[in-house]
Amino acid sequence: MKRIGVLTSGGDSPGMNPAIRAVVRKAIFHGVEVFGIYGGYSGLISGNIKKLELGSVGDIIHRGGTMLHTARCPEFKTAEGQLKGIEHLKAQGIEGLVVIGGDGSYRGAKALTERGYPCVGVPGTIDNDIPGTELTIGFDTALNTVIDAVDKIRDTATSHERTFVIEVMGRDAGDIALWAGLAGGAETILIPEENYDMDEIAERLRKGQERGKKHSIIVIAEGVTSGTDFAKQLKEVADLDTRVSVLGHIQRGGSPTASDRVLASRLGARAVELLIEGKGGRAVGIEKNTLVDYDIIEALARKHTLDLDLFKLSKELSI
Repeated sequence: MKRIGVLTSGGDSPGMNPAIRAVVRKAIFHGVEVFGIYGGYSGLISGNIKKLELGSVGDIIHRGGTMLHTARCPEFKTAEGQLKGIEHLKAQGIEGLVVIGGDGSYRGAKALTERGYPCVGVPGTIDNDIPGTELTIGFDTALNTVIDAVDKIRDTATSHERTFVIEVMGRDAGDIALWAGLAGGAETILIPEENYDMDEIAERLRKGQERGKKHSIIVIAEGVTSGTDFAKQLKEVADLDTRVSVLGHIQRGGSPTASDRVLASRLGARAVELLIEGKGGRAVGIEKNTLVDYDIIEALARKHTLDLDLFKLSKELSI
């Protein structure tokens, strides 16, 4: 394989730039040319493709977001859109593609794979919800962003003796809420994977008040309900006045942590190795600090599982 492409798709995540850098430099080290597809699958359909050199990825390892930009692309879900993209790849002589993104990005790579075009998926999403890998690129950075916010909000909660509800990202996966809540000492954590009992939450808060606790932090994943709606429910059940903070897209930005930079570098380089070895239709990941790869079609058939032992521990420590 002498020419490969790289694109980022879906929601951006800190660490995508280090992953792009690793793909480009690993490929060039092995004498393979690299082309960047700008704007995700939308850019692939429109043919927004440019050759990348060593200097193209200089000074990006510490930057958040993605230099290749990203976009949602409903058209690529259609056969017509996919065939348009393949035409542009063939026109440039690109023989394989590295796709950096989350679940939707993998589905696009799966579609290309099924049409006989070799792709390798690299897990780039803050949600940490890609099967087959213990960590995704961007999760650690987003987690630390949330923890920093929780620590600051706790200062205000303590000063005003109030309960704060902090809504974090996680439509289908509660990893950010769970890890940030545990690390931030939250009294209550709500995740999509587990139902919650409002009466039980209210009772826990009441017991805390009885032993002299004047403030509380509740971390809720957006996939459970909105922080505002939850605060209204809590007011009705416990007559408790709360303040709500929705962290929103701040969780996606910022300079990637050292952990995310190293993870992105390792996964991006491994994706190139697989293409050079002639192995398409794969996805890379990390398990027990060891790089792994697996069939991308099988990966999408699996379900992400959250560590419920951590959830149990969070409840035990928040008594």
